[in-house]
This record gives sequence, C-alpha cells and structure tokens, in this order.
Amino acid sequence: MSRAHWDELVAHARDDAPNECCGYLRAAGGRVEEVFRADNPRKSPYGYELDHKSLFAANDLDEAGFEVGIYHSHPKSPAEPSQTDINLAHYPHWTYLIVSLAGEPEVRAWRIADGSVEEEDLVVED
Repeated sequence: MSRAHWDELVAHARDDAPNECCGYLRAAGGRVEEVFRADNPRKSPYGYELDHKSLFAANDLDEAGFEVGIYHSHPKSPAEPSQTDINLAHYPHWTYLIVSLAGEPEVRAWRIADGSVEEEDLVVED
C-alpha cells in the first residue's frame, strides 16, 4: 500500500470521527490501486455498515478479477477485529482493514473466514 493510500484511510477515519468510517479498495497483485470512501448508514462510533451502492461496487470489482479490501475505523479502540466485525465478515477471500485512531493512527489488515481471524502483512511504501 502506498503512503498516499494509507494517508487516505487515516484521513477518512479522522473526517468521520467520532463515528466509524468505512470504504473499500481495489488491488491487484497484492498492491492497492485505489481507495473508495463509502457511507456508513449507521452513523455510529460502535459499528459500521457498507452502504449498498458501495457493496455492489466492491462485488463488481471482485467479479472483474480484482482483489478487494473492506476498511473501517475504530475511533477509540485498537485495529483488531471485534466480535461484531468477525460476525459481519461474509467474504472470506477479501481483506479487512481496520484503522485505529486510539493513540497514533494504525492500519492493520486481516483475513476473516468462518470465524477464524489471521493478520495479514501490510507494507506501506513511501
């Protein structure tokens, strides 16, 4: 992930704080190509829901052969999936990124499948 993409995730989290933000990204060959902000209809500091238009667009990217990532923020907690996040992860081949604003901003990537959670490497290139 480029520094500019990382900065965009953090900026979105800050813009929507104290509520959680969410969005999706397009990647190919393990490299993020574009970040898309989405609307969080829940407007809540305790959860997110990707708006339908964005979810359809992410599915279209998947069907076109791109790698898809879904991101959301944790305004006051670590960049680790909550039980709610795990329960809502319905796409086991997608990457789930969490942006934490608790302390210094942090972005971590996760693979969540059938209740199993594994952290993925996230390399930020300048």
